[in-house]
Amino acid sequence: MKILVINSGSSSIKFQLIEIEGRASLGKGIVDRIGLKDGLFRFAPAGREAVERTADVADHRAGIAVVLDALTDHATGIIRDPAEIDAVGHRMVLAGPSISGPVVFDEALVRLVERHTRLAPLHNPPTLAGYRAAAEVLPAVPHVGVFDTAFYATLPARSYVYAIPYEYYERHGIRRFGFHGMSHQYVSGRAAEFLGRDPADFRCVTCHLGNGASVAGVKDGKPVYTSLGFGTVAGLMMGTRCGDVDPDVILYLVDTLKMSATEVRTLLYRNSGLKGISGISNDMRDVERAADAGNARAALALEMFAGSAARHAAAAAIGLEGRLDALVFTAGIGENSPRTREMITSKLSLLGVSVDREANAVRGAEAVVSAPGAPVPVLVIPTNEELMIALETRDAVLGGRDALARLGQAGGAPTAS
Repeated sequence: MKILVINSGSSSIKFQLIEIEGRASLGKGIVDRIGLKDGLFRFAPAGREAVERTADVADHRAGIAVVLDALTDHATGIIRDPAEIDAVGHRMVLAGPSISGPVVFDEALVRLVERHTRLAPLHNPPTLAGYRAAAEVLPAVPHVGVFDTAFYATLPARSYVYAIPYEYYERHGIRRFGFHGMSHQYVSGRAAEFLGRDPADFRCVTCHLGNGASVAGVKDGKPVYTSLGFGTVAGLMMGTRCGDVDPDVILYLVDTLKMSATEVRTLLYRNSGLKGISGISNDMRDVERAADAGNARAALALEMFAGSAARHAAAAAIGLEGRLDALVFTAGIGENSPRTREMITSKLSLLGVSVDREANAVRGAEAVVSAPGAPVPVLVIPTNEELMIALETRDAVLGGRDALARLGQAGGAPTAS
């Protein structure tokens, strides 16, 4: 069974074709800078040299057409005909608490996602655009929405109800949703396997650190804590998002500075975090270089980011009820910034974690980076949301066993064929 995984952003489409039976990645790529004249297309067929070229792509529909042309190209393609694609799995973010697993798309699901766009303004519109484009170009196959928030369907009430009058949860659905669920699901299961542990008896804290960032506490394969909340701006300091902020600050912006809701939303979602503190960039690599060059605001941004992640990691560990089996780093910063990992773990010595500087030099590879003799292993596990999307898509189309259990049989990441 071949599943095309689509991850649509506002100006990009990431894609990967996965052969489910062999858990093999047949090829992956990206259509970038959609709508701009200097667009870029990159495609890497498994085991062959990558193809990269400029591509003027007007919209998401044109982007999906570019993807299909590449997949079926006689010289670089990996399938002969689009009919070989059995299903399309779409990374989705939020459609409310009624979604507890993958869902085959229909108009009712589209409306549900649209109703929750207010809570995920950076994510829901482009993912829907990607679905509509792919459904138009590939109308004969099932399209499945795989939601970040579905992983948190079993989150206990103590972890998702806010301490405001309960009626706002009952009448308006105001609650903590949690995001990055596919990443936390994958790395927690893979970490257990990597350490030779049973995922059903394994307690870990997973740190998804990228331009978007979150921490989860996962107990026996189920989440008990998430740093993200009602929307996608709470919790950790992120690339452009503020993370936790005193609600009175927001009231001050509105009441005293007379900012509109739109202005406040733009401030908190797009102009805060690493970008807002450093004044340089939302990219951790840029901020680290500036800090090394003596930029005090960049250095402050690094300290704030590490402190934010450490606080939520400690809170997540508390939710594991007495046992921490591993601390896991993943995503762009988590996988590729030894400096950030060391800064975070240095603040968590009470949890029994520390890193070995030499082992911690790893980037983008699975590794144990904890110091010899440390009570709690510290791991780097590159995330593989695409594999989780493919497995969940298969479930929605054919039914099957729990994706986490299948992940253990799969041996982790897809292999190149």
